[in-house]
Amino acid sequence: MSGKYKLITVDGRAKRGQLQTVHGTIETPVFMNVGTVAAIKGAVSTDDLRGIGTQVELSNTYHLHVRTGDEAIKKLGGLHRFMNWDRPILTDSGGFQVFSLASLRKIREEGVSFRSHIDGHRIFMGPEESMRIQSNLASTIAMAFDECPSSRADREYVRNSVARTTRWLERCKKEMERLNSLPDTINREQMLFGINQGAVYDDIRIEHAKQITQLDLDGYAVGGLAVGETHEEMYRVLDSTVPYLPKEKPVYLMGVGTPVNIVEAVYRGVDFFDCVYPSRNGRHGHAYTHRGKINLNNARFAFDESPIEDGCGCPACRSYSRAYIHHLFKAKEMLGMRLLVLHNLYFYNHLMEEIRHAVEAHRYEAFRKDWISTYESGEVFS
Repeated sequence: MSGKYKLITVDGRAKRGQLQTVHGTIETPVFMNVGTVAAIKGAVSTDDLRGIGTQVELSNTYHLHVRTGDEAIKKLGGLHRFMNWDRPILTDSGGFQVFSLASLRKIREEGVSFRSHIDGHRIFMGPEESMRIQSNLASTIAMAFDECPSSRADREYVRNSVARTTRWLERCKKEMERLNSLPDTINREQMLFGINQGAVYDDIRIEHAKQITQLDLDGYAVGGLAVGETHEEMYRVLDSTVPYLPKEKPVYLMGVGTPVNIVEAVYRGVDFFDCVYPSRNGRHGHAYTHRGKINLNNARFAFDESPIEDGCGCPACRSYSRAYIHHLFKAKEMLGMRLLVLHNLYFYNHLMEEIRHAVEAHRYEAFRKDWISTYESGEVFS
């Protein structure tokens, strides 16, 4: 495997590290800005992403496969050239999207047959197909193809699903090694992260963590959380599972989450995060601040000349007032969405900077308590 993770320091279970990649070094803990179809929703460009401190962009294998097509993107030079982004990209395997199409898919050992959500045509995807698509996209980090069972699935189903996911992971690793050896592969240093599953069953999670650790991958993800279980259940699963994943490799909590979720998960040893919340909430008029989330659609902001958050260095806060952004949303102007998405992504990216500094200073325990207390005690205008 090609990635090199350097553990700089630990503070309790919180980690501060660096992952060296062919597209640059990732400072961890890190939040990956979600651009599902190679674009951040809200009219945010890659120049914007660089300006707000984005380290990693995340795109989705399934969505790019069914629309535009991975082979077309390969002909155009790969995802980095296609979207004009020179920093790391992680591609999700498409597994979560495939398995969310419950009424449109059929699972077997080889992989999954399903119908496109766009035009209904039949598609087959298994470990090898997912790896080939991600190789065509030439992302920095590829995710293994897995099944994401419901957090409420019964124990026997979850046990069988996890066993199949392990077999699929072995096939993913073998196929990636083959693809990385081919002369026409764009990124022959593509890395592979495996995914831990097991719903909310601690013993299944732990056993699966032990099994996939033996494959010596570039990194490991905890999947199948933030899909219906409580926050307390998620934290319990992390408490039980993360200690069985290698400390000297990055750990990625998929699809999580709120700012508080991130602060709590770092405390439990997680390095990588992604979530659609900052962009989705921004497009609906919701802005994150250190004192909670505010809804700029509310009439109380119509004459508020202050920035979204005092002291924030994002493009919105540097130049515009809450009153103006409120006006933009009432007028249904796209600029309002764009400004709030930029603010929210800036907030998330710089929250990770605060976290890294706190771990480096060995004061993460105090940071966690103070940050969450301040965030949750602030006024939330929803």
